[in-house]
Amino acid sequence: MTTPPRLTSSRSPGEGLPPLAGGIDGPDALRPLLGVVLDALRAGAVARGGPLPPGGPELLTAAVAETVAPAIPDHGHGAEEALRSLVEALAYGAADPADPRCAAHLHTPPLALAAAADLAASALNPSLDSWDQAPAASALEAEVTRALATEVYPRAARPDALVTTGGTEANQLAVLLARERHGPVRIVCGTGTHHSVRRSAWLLGLPEPVTVPAPDGTTDLAALDDALTALHGSPALVTATAGTTDAGLVDPLPGIADLCERHGAELHIDAAYGGPLLFSPRHRHLLRGLDRAHSVTLDLHKLGWQPVAAGILAVRDGTRLAPLAHTADYLNPDDDTEAGLPDLLGRSLRTTRRPDILKIAVTLRALGRDGLADLVDRTCAAAQECADLIEKHPALELHRRPVLTTVLFRPRGASDATVARLRRRLLHDGRAVLGRAHADGRLWLKATLLNPHTTAHDLDTLIALVEGSSTR
Repeated sequence: MTTPPRLTSSRSPGEGLPPLAGGIDGPDALRPLLGVVLDALRAGAVARGGPLPPGGPELLTAAVAETVAPAIPDHGHGAEEALRSLVEALAYGAADPADPRCAAHLHTPPLALAAAADLAASALNPSLDSWDQAPAASALEAEVTRALATEVYPRAARPDALVTTGGTEANQLAVLLARERHGPVRIVCGTGTHHSVRRSAWLLGLPEPVTVPAPDGTTDLAALDDALTALHGSPALVTATAGTTDAGLVDPLPGIADLCERHGAELHIDAAYGGPLLFSPRHRHLLRGLDRAHSVTLDLHKLGWQPVAAGILAVRDGTRLAPLAHTADYLNPDDDTEAGLPDLLGRSLRTTRRPDILKIAVTLRALGRDGLADLVDRTCAAAQECADLIEKHPALELHRRPVLTTVLFRPRGASDATVARLRRRLLHDGRAVLGRAHADGRLWLKATLLNPHTTAHDLDTLIALVEGSSTR
């Protein structure tokens, strides 16, 4: 029979136990482990040698299984070995968005300073479901979310914003708030709307959304007018998009806002992709009309260069968040709230929440508006340069000039099946990570350029890889 450990002992407190990350001694415990992690990250990236490992899923799955087996050993291998082996395996097997040839998705390379801030958040481990778990983090979140809401709604009296896990949760909250305000609201959206909006209708028991055509990739205003007219004054939530997932297009926001006002419909704008253009004097005109929405989704782990997760839902009037109010006696009892302790449960549908605002706050403070504008402008310029290269290339076809940072292209004269095989060949060989999108009835390769360090040489290399693979 195993004797249970005794709490009273001649040993010093904590002696022989794995050290903790927080407290006075936490930094000293973390420092040598960070060296192991950083060395393993570098070793994995060097071994990978490109944007992702070669060999495809079968080979990588076998390598991971071999590294981790057994996943729960009878006896531990120790902190250094566990960190070294598993972090190196993860880094080797990553699709690394810091590599300019990794350009498939809205998956940004995070800034080093934001990742460092995330380490501090993990070490301190506050949870933003009650003030007594996160005193400073809750105050920081309140300050920074108000500032971001004011960025979206500069002329509003009481704008506010919530931190979410990303664009999907922010869109779901927007639909929920509209339902709570109007009852079983009918969603009206364009064909380029993010899938999370339709899924939100299913999740919340709402009717199937009314989908209006987007013949040029953006919502058709005449069709939207007809759809709202056909609803005969029934409660409606129009969802527009500022940065479509497939092509990075922006709906005609002022025209959509006009129609919503005329028909008495709510307006939500999903600006998960395009929202950070607000920081750029050169590009913010693309978001004209954004502040006329009742709610707006932002996602700073896209064009904000944050580690996942960093979503935001901004509202023009903070009172619109009232339906989220909730009481749990062990977290926000009435007498504590009346005594002045902040009530945090109404700031999310989640209970336990990480302080994701810290990395956002650090980034805003470190870079400021002009620093963020420079990153936005650089990535937009890279997309334009990529489009220039494709237009000049006799073997490639450009779908259209990019609006944000997404470029659709394909080998000239290739079939859809050929385009799909080409993309998979690049993935299997570990040479490039490109996305895919349907537009104008054809399949296109998609380069989503989110890396501000991308150079002209990187773009030349990417184009050459596509050309070389298309002739194999």
